[in-house]
Amino acid sequence: MAFALRRPFALSTAIKTIPKPSSAPLRSFHSSPLKPANIYFTSKTTSPVTTLVKSRNAFHSAFRRNYMQQPYQVSKPDQGTLTQRLLVGAGLVGGTLVAINLVFNRETREDGGMPPYERSFLNETFMHTGLGIGIIGVAARALHQSGWSYRLMATNPWVVIGVSLAASLGTMYGCFATSPDNYVQKYAFWGGFNLAQAAILSPLMFLQPALLARAGLYTVAMMGSIAFVGATAKQEKYLYLGGPLLAGVAVVAVSGFAPLVLPATAVRALAWSENIWLYGGLAVFGGFTLYDVQKILNHARLAERGLMKRDAVNESISLELDFINIFVRMVQILGMRNNNRR
Repeated sequence: MAFALRRPFALSTAIKTIPKPSSAPLRSFHSSPLKPANIYFTSKTTSPVTTLVKSRNAFHSAFRRNYMQQPYQVSKPDQGTLTQRLLVGAGLVGGTLVAINLVFNRETREDGGMPPYERSFLNETFMHTGLGIGIIGVAARALHQSGWSYRLMATNPWVVIGVSLAASLGTMYGCFATSPDNYVQKYAFWGGFNLAQAAILSPLMFLQPALLARAGLYTVAMMGSIAFVGATAKQEKYLYLGGPLLAGVAVVAVSGFAPLVLPATAVRALAWSENIWLYGGLAVFGGFTLYDVQKILNHARLAERGLMKRDAVNESISLELDFINIFVRMVQILGMRNNNRR
């Protein structure tokens, strides 16, 4: 019954393929009522298949054809359509980059370009960011294959939130407090932070790899364009955004806890909180990317003057958090679009 409810057309197809009983047995039954009917005790083993068996076989064959073999039907995309989508996507990314540059980057640097020490520090920070994201992805995949995702989803959500916050904040602030001269302890805390993020994000591996790849590509395009604006903008132009962004991330965090507090009957409130968490968080962490890039360049200038030590590991943690929060929201947006198409 459960299979029939999941595939209602399989039942209708099976009913259509049931052979109709002929009227000859009915006429013979009514024409000779006194003839003994001993067909149930016959010793013949080569009797024809009854209508019930035919109906059962027809139902099973229709069910296998409609339900079991459908996931294996792979449709190859048209090469022209795929090329057109790639061109449209590249045009959108390029247009977005130009638009963001024109809107947010009208006043460029007045010092003749980025100095070498700023460029080297920014490149080192981006290298650590990419390495950290790679560690998170590989560790999340390994944890998912070991069954960690099933155990995590079966745990109390409040316990998951408490333990994940304690692990993430503990390793992050431990890395911040460690001097860059202490390489072993520094990278130990940094590795622990990446593993904590991988443990939290491992249930995303239940989703389709194509969807995760698209979300990662969109996140890289978004952060790359915003980072380009922050790197070529006027010095300290967007450092004032720290306070407003902190207030915005507090609102986004509170809206993320709404499904755990509000009842299921508060449909409108839950919908508003989801939109704030999704689209408001996308805007807030996009702004954090802009702020973090300008902060990295400011720290490079301070380190050049000897006022602080160069620490690309600490700077990379901020960009990793921006990437993770944007990536998770991109995954949810793409998942909602796929559900609406169905």
